[in-house]
Amino acid sequence: MIVCSFHFIIITFITSLLSIPGAELGTKKIGVNKATEIQLSWSLHDGGKADYILTGQLLTQREGAEADHVASYGINVYQSYGPSGQYTHEFDGDEEFYVDLEKKETVWQLPVFQTFTSFDPQGALRNLAIAKQNLNILIKRSNYTAATNEVPEVTLFLKSPVMLGQPNTLICLVDNIFPPVINVTWLKNRHSVTEGVSETSFLAKKDHSFLKFSYLTFLPSANDIYDCKVEHWGLDEPLLKHWEPEIPAPMSELTETVVCALGLAVGLVGIVVGTVFIVQGLRSSSTSRHQGPL
Repeated sequence: MIVCSFHFIIITFITSLLSIPGAELGTKKIGVNKATEIQLSWSLHDGGKADYILTGQLLTQREGAEADHVASYGINVYQSYGPSGQYTHEFDGDEEFYVDLEKKETVWQLPVFQTFTSFDPQGALRNLAIAKQNLNILIKRSNYTAATNEVPEVTLFLKSPVMLGQPNTLICLVDNIFPPVINVTWLKNRHSVTEGVSETSFLAKKDHSFLKFSYLTFLPSANDIYDCKVEHWGLDEPLLKHWEPEIPAPMSELTETVVCALGLAVGLVGIVVGTVFIVQGLRSSSTSRHQGPL
């Protein structure tokens, strides 16, 4: 079973929020029929920096059943900070595509997808234009109610096991993002680096927070260290996640001498023991031949 929503529906339902008493913050479930339910979620946020955010998405789910797959079509995010917005389609938590609002074009996460289907970016631009109007109204209707800045969680890991001199990718996962305004940068030896950097859009979660992946392709070297730097309103100061290759420390001369001596001693003991067994074996064989048959 696939749980999904449709991008062209969200315009109607976000607009209808304005006529719902007390609908400035929260979640509304709209029954469609006995087998399907549409859940519309929205939030209004004041980040303490004259910023307000309106988010909305539609999910349809069969009543009393677990979903094998979930598709979120038409995740709209608009904020006054910038101002800017985001429009994405997702499947099972992975981004299918986003709309580049400046270039007014659809950008597929995997270009091969566009050989099977297409999406007109004008639909996203219309959605966000309506979201912008609704946001201004909801700001006033909510009496400028402020939500809480969440503290993001950051994890840094490698795509593949490290091999010095072989291309690899550092992945910085930033989870529990709210509001979806964040700055993720990379440092190499404490200096900013932009080459080889890419990132996903904000990926929506069931609890209405977001997550984001940032990538850095690089050549691991014993002399280089890297940091993923995260700046967000939920943090008192920028958060750094550090990575450097784990290289075994070289042995000292004394340690090398001891290891060599132990190896030599074990080898000599093995030779002596082996010689003893060979001599005993030869003696036993000789005794048997002298005794002859009974």
